[in-house]
Amino acid sequence: MTGNREVITGSDFKRMVSGAYSEFLLEYEEINALKGAGHMPGTHILRTMGAAVMPLSDTKDDSIGGLARRIATAAVFGARGSAGVVLAQMFRGLGKGLSGKYNATSSEFGKAFQYGILYAQRAVPEEPEQPLIMVAKAVAKGAYHAVRANLPISEILQAAIEAGKQALAQIGQEDAGARIMFTFLTGCLKGLDGNFVSPTVSLSLGLEAGQLGLPDPRQDLVRPYCVRFTVCNTRMDVPEFERHLREYSSFALVERHEKGIEVHLHTDHVGKVVEQAVGWGPIKNLHITNMSEGHVLSAHGALMRVALLAVAENKVQAREMQEAGVHIIVSGGESSCPSVGELVNAAHSDLASSYVMLSWSRDFRLAFRQAKRLLGDRVELVLCQDKMQQAKAIKAFDPEKDAAENSRIMQQAAGVAES
Repeated sequence: MTGNREVITGSDFKRMVSGAYSEFLLEYEEINALKGAGHMPGTHILRTMGAAVMPLSDTKDDSIGGLARRIATAAVFGARGSAGVVLAQMFRGLGKGLSGKYNATSSEFGKAFQYGILYAQRAVPEEPEQPLIMVAKAVAKGAYHAVRANLPISEILQAAIEAGKQALAQIGQEDAGARIMFTFLTGCLKGLDGNFVSPTVSLSLGLEAGQLGLPDPRQDLVRPYCVRFTVCNTRMDVPEFERHLREYSSFALVERHEKGIEVHLHTDHVGKVVEQAVGWGPIKNLHITNMSEGHVLSAHGALMRVALLAVAENKVQAREMQEAGVHIIVSGGESSCPSVGELVNAAHSDLASSYVMLSWSRDFRLAFRQAKRLLGDRVELVLCQDKMQQAKAIKAFDPEKDAAENSRIMQQAAGVAES
């Protein structure tokens, strides 16, 4: 074992993630042309990466553990499509492995990277032999041996890439998932060396307007923190207060109550929201929830016992769904999958005490399962193969039954396996 004493800083990690985003900008169209990860996997992975890098543009945290956690939170909430969910889980594992660290040794970072691969594998447990997972296992094994040898992080990444290439040669085919893994690792390596140029975003210079035809990461900004509190001031101007809060929130519900104003909002800047609120009166009952982690979805003033939530790709389909009895519509389609965060946000709308989430495409499945993982027992899934199956499931919905019973009945009606 060598005496390697390399230290990986938060700045190094920023460059690695920036390099990965840059590499996906260069490769996403080629990834779109490959099979194996659903429709438009390159676009979905690029938008997931866009959500992941956005917190880096203005964060004051320079610890590697803090940055990894912020990136993981944004990636999990902003994940789109099967490929995006798997990549987000890799960031989640990295964040767990680096938690609490200001800097990390090469060995610590390498172990965290292996942790990330493990989380990615767990995202698709029913498909252990797909090329992405087989390559990921080989990558993890290559990284393991390099970590054991106490090599620098650049050599750990290079060893992981080489191990993955050997595995791909044995598989004999390249699919979108395998290409995504290589693109991510190559981008991280280039970013670590500072050897990359991003045509759209430079975190050292600030975010620039997206070039024509490229997804703008600002459109994929996520606000993953659910904040609830009471302002004890019965005389405040509620509409004006709500207007101020919306500057930093994607959803804000402000209601007058006997002892003051109750607030429920989703934000990416908890501190700025609280700072604004303290000027309006004493704050009580402050609750902050990271919605990218498993949490209890509270039934705050729910209007219904159970509601149906589904995805519509256009206004015509949305209208048809509403007429059929779907209560909440999330915009999306196979070429532009809804993010995990959009599904979670919809369930946080306080409309119902519980929800049945309906999917009509395999491309939505991992995102729906992640939403279920985050929201727990108050959400049930009905994962259909197509729109015809979904229509049969909707007809079987009974508002008098709970979500679990509805899910069972609707799956039977549609002829789909239990989710």
